[in-house]
Amino acid sequence: MLVPFVTICFAVLGLVVSIAAHDNVYNYGNGYLNYTVVPGLFLQDDPSTNVSTFNFMTTNFGLINRTYPTDDTCKGGRQATQWERFAHYVASLNREAPKNVEYKLFYMGRHGEGWHNAAESYYGTSPWNCYWSEKDGNGTVVWADAHLTANGISQALAVNAFWATLIVNQKIPTPESYYTSPLTRCLATANLTFGGLNLPQEHPFIPEVKEYFREGISGHTCDRRSNKTYIHSTFPTYTFEKGFAEFDHLWEALHGETNVDQDIRSKKVLDDVFGSDRSTYISITSHSGEIASILRVLGHQVFGLSTGAAIPVLVKATTLKAAPPTTTYQAFTALLTCATAPTIKASTCNDCSCCK
Repeated sequence: MLVPFVTICFAVLGLVVSIAAHDNVYNYGNGYLNYTVVPGLFLQDDPSTNVSTFNFMTTNFGLINRTYPTDDTCKGGRQATQWERFAHYVASLNREAPKNVEYKLFYMGRHGEGWHNAAESYYGTSPWNCYWSEKDGNGTVVWADAHLTANGISQALAVNAFWATLIVNQKIPTPESYYTSPLTRCLATANLTFGGLNLPQEHPFIPEVKEYFREGISGHTCDRRSNKTYIHSTFPTYTFEKGFAEFDHLWEALHGETNVDQDIRSKKVLDDVFGSDRSTYISITSHSGEIASILRVLGHQVFGLSTGAAIPVLVKATTLKAAPPTTTYQAFTALLTCATAPTIKASTCNDCSCCK
């Protein structure tokens, strides 16, 4: 049985606002930004890496043990840690890059297990998608804007300990900026992951809440965020991006955005970060679906993350002076649902054919 859980839910309904269409590029000053991944640095970039068994916490965050062309000028030389030599290499890339090129390392972390994850495991994927996910909860557990389970809290704390070890032993470059999805499970995961770490005074853990780093916008109530007042009262040290609305104006009951539309907004929020943040090392606490969308926009290979997992990606952004390709915005699609709770949990029943 799922254990009882108490939370405050805000039933926020609103009109869906259209998101301006963009492709892998976005208008940016006198041009637009084009993203690529710098290969050969992380195991997560390697097609031979087994995603299902990969553990970033036992592989130095996936950083490949290799030499760099800048090792001879790195403080400590080849005796420096792998992360110190990596950071020196990235600094050299940015120092020698043309004016229209910039490199940033994204540390992207998925939230720890939430009550919606536990509910899907309990009921089965098809019953969850076709019935239970449209509810705020089941009378015992609430999963609207899902909070973390005890397991999810433990997952985030394990990543915190992992960061603490890397800071001491590897001298890993810590994030200079922090961003998070506005959904509670990510707000809490970010706090548990980075709270209490020995961070530089000039780059404290003060995350900015950004609307477009949220999970794929669906009719599932777990993807409907709470209002701004609740977020601020629960996480008072967090800041909000300019224009962050009091209520969730993107979520709509029984409707969801397409992958194309999610990639559009992922591209837009990445352009916002690159256009306004001069930091080289950036933390993004988000969701499996949104991180997958960001990876598509960046041109990274598919790399699924379990709850609590994280992935680093070195991104090269090039400002191009040319007309961006045109794209077409797709309207939200209606979700198929069941009138009553399906009882079939077999993996062969993966859609609403389970409805009785």
